[in-house]
Amino acid sequence: MNKTQPGTLFLIPVPLADAAAQKSFTPYLVDTINSIDTYIVENEKTARKFLKEAGIRLPQQQLIIHDYGKHNRNSPVGNFFKQLLSGKDVGLMSEAGCPGVADPGADIVAEAHKRGVRVVPLVGPSSILLALMASGFSGQSFTFHGYLPIDKAQRSRKLRELEQLAERNRQTQLFIETPFRNNQLFEEVLKTCQPSTAFCVACDLTAESEYIKTQSVALWRKEKPDLHKRPAIFLIYRNT
Repeated sequence: MNKTQPGTLFLIPVPLADAAAQKSFTPYLVDTINSIDTYIVENEKTARKFLKEAGIRLPQQQLIIHDYGKHNRNSPVGNFFKQLLSGKDVGLMSEAGCPGVADPGADIVAEAHKRGVRVVPLVGPSSILLALMASGFSGQSFTFHGYLPIDKAQRSRKLRELEQLAERNRQTQLFIETPFRNNQLFEEVLKTCQPSTAFCVACDLTAESEYIKTQSVALWRKEKPDLHKRPAIFLIYRNT
């Protein structure tokens, strides 16, 4: 008796902002979502909204949706593989952006490789890469650090460390913060970093309110945008 060949795990990017669907998906992505009926998602509400915007033709009540969000984060990832191992193709979606990048979906992708499941990443928006592209900083060498420490003293030390890395390695340093703490982090950068350090703020990427600006810390001290509750990526670089 022949063993069933596993299905394919498609990594499906989700728009970063409202009303940005047309900027975010390709015809191939639309064809893909209309060829499968099973999804592993970080946020079911976001996933269903995106599938509707992207033009899924199958009635949503017929979809099989597995939630790997924060309330199910401790569930064994093997629970999500029943359909894949029976030969069905499955889509993996983050809440926003690319699954597996700054996203717990990486655990599911790792498990897919262990189980011999083919993994296919689809083209779509990544806030990290969009910010890097628009910053004017080095795209040859860069590091994404995720969230910096909440403690002010530890955060200041980390920022100084990133500034040193940027100068020593000619390497772009990227980091984020919970949107409601963006302004505090912004102020900490201005307080901690050298005036000549280049600093880029990229927020609301792909949205109509998109804001991307690069200038020295010295110039930023004269201009302080309100970043409260606006999804943002922060980048620093030293080119002197």
